[in-house]
Amino acid sequence: MANSNNSKIISNAHPHTIKKFELIETYIKAWAQILMLNKKSSGIVFIDCMCNSGVYKDDDGNIVYGTPIRVANALRDVARKYTDKQVHLYFNDYSQKKIEELKKHLPIDERNFKIITTTRDGNELLKWIGPQLNSNSHMHFFLLYDPYDASIDWKALLPFFRHWGEVLINHMISDSVRAVQQVKREEKKKKYEDTYQVDSISDLIPYGSNKAAYEKRLLEIIKHMKGSEGREYYVAAFPFFNTKNALVYDLVHCTSHKKGFKLFKSTAWKTFGDKSSAKNRHCNEGQLAFDLLNGEGVYVPYIDEYCYDVYNMASYVQQHFRGKKNIPLDDIWTLLDAHPVFPSDGYKDEIKRILKKDYDAKETKGIGNKFKHTISFSDRRE
Repeated sequence: MANSNNSKIISNAHPHTIKKFELIETYIKAWAQILMLNKKSSGIVFIDCMCNSGVYKDDDGNIVYGTPIRVANALRDVARKYTDKQVHLYFNDYSQKKIEELKKHLPIDERNFKIITTTRDGNELLKWIGPQLNSNSHMHFFLLYDPYDASIDWKALLPFFRHWGEVLINHMISDSVRAVQQVKREEKKKKYEDTYQVDSISDLIPYGSNKAAYEKRLLEIIKHMKGSEGREYYVAAFPFFNTKNALVYDLVHCTSHKKGFKLFKSTAWKTFGDKSSAKNRHCNEGQLAFDLLNGEGVYVPYIDEYCYDVYNMASYVQQHFRGKKNIPLDDIWTLLDAHPVFPSDGYKDEIKRILKKDYDAKETKGIGNKFKHTISFSDRRE
């Protein structure tokens, strides 16, 4: 499962990988604060079952800390602030040498802060922890599942999907696109068959290099894994691109917590510089493209489904509410909060500005409890 870079004790971290570290660290810092204020919560369990050594070199040769070290330091600070709550962290890697390197950089245990390091197969660790979830129902579990390639053991993940917690999966889509068409060895075929839950590798051949097909299949599996059809469950997926603008992987966040879903989306957008990814759009942010609709030419915001911007959010709102009058602001934010990529928190003022400037929307500010704060939308088509 390891390539030449992943076999190194201190491996290379390219810019997209460092962005991943930043996103996870920033989210955990903010989300932990919210969880600790929940009176029903006894604390947090963070699990990184494929953690590597936690130490990397960037493209300039500088030392960069990875997820386990960043998260450990952040959660140690949280534990010190909320002394009546427990914080437990599990860091696992198959390599004993990587774990020994990691331990050099981790904070020491404190009364309510414990780090457990193990060297075993990550999926086996999860199969050991999974049955314990129900007996620790007042602890919030956050699982980071970050394999080196497109290897996902859904049986190991199943208890975490059914528990009141979160799963963050690194879907290494570049591996699938590159290898599925040419894989020959039976054990390799089985890896992709298990990851995408198909009977035969031939079921994946029609996907070709269609990244969206692999992404859609993964979301279908997650929808099944969550259990009851009526259970509220939220999934947000964000793509990561390398410096050559090639998609490397999707980071897929799965949770039962609506607040966590909203926070992860807004954190991702802030990490990417007010976009849904760090993909280079070649200066097309906020640009208009000419489109034909019902034989009538109109200008619409440039759309890249792998890299949305705030203009795309405003366009989405306009399209949904076109021609409607006196729509409460809360209805607009609810629409965005339900979207798998678009956030509302942190972007409300900018969205209103674009709606009024580019779409002739009219804002009516509420007065006390008698009149609601509303937006009236023009008939402009998108």
